[in-house]
Amino acid sequence: MFRKGDYIVYGSTGVCEVLDVTTMQMEGIPDDKLYYVLRPYQKKESEIFTPVDNKRTVKRNIISPLEAKELLESISSLEEFQIPIRKFREDSYKKCIRSCSCRDMLRLVITLHHKKQKRLEHGKNFPSTDERYLKIAEDNLVQELAFSLGAEENRIRRYIYEHISAKIPAHSC
Repeated sequence: MFRKGDYIVYGSTGVCEVLDVTTMQMEGIPDDKLYYVLRPYQKKESEIFTPVDNKRTVKRNIISPLEAKELLESISSLEEFQIPIRKFREDSYKKCIRSCSCRDMLRLVITLHHKKQKRLEHGKNFPSTDERYLKIAEDNLVQELAFSLGAEENRIRRYIYEHISAKIPAHSC
């Protein structure tokens, strides 16, 4: 269980501070049911109330600085994100984002970045669905890595894109 003052990753919301672990004094909610009160790191004016025992949304510790460094150093060796059936690509993207796995989100960013480059080189548009999930994965990944390493998000974003651009795509998207 997380404690007041902890910083965690909460689903696709990303990094959040645990403001409190408390019960809710509301009709229809058991008096002994515990809730996390979370404040998204990027939206200080927001609060999220979620049951401690909620299994539907991932709640986990933030990646350690060592793990973050190792992940960033592994960019050149990571395989691209595999989408088994193109028809279900959006479902694959959603599943990746919901998993809150930094490694999988980085693989998705690499894959979609290469796909975008290739399509633009051929004078084609980049699908809006792909653009949307590229942004979500990139924002969530960069936010967590920057928080973990105590670095500016723009610095982490630049590092990722410099190393992705140097990586040769394994296949055509």
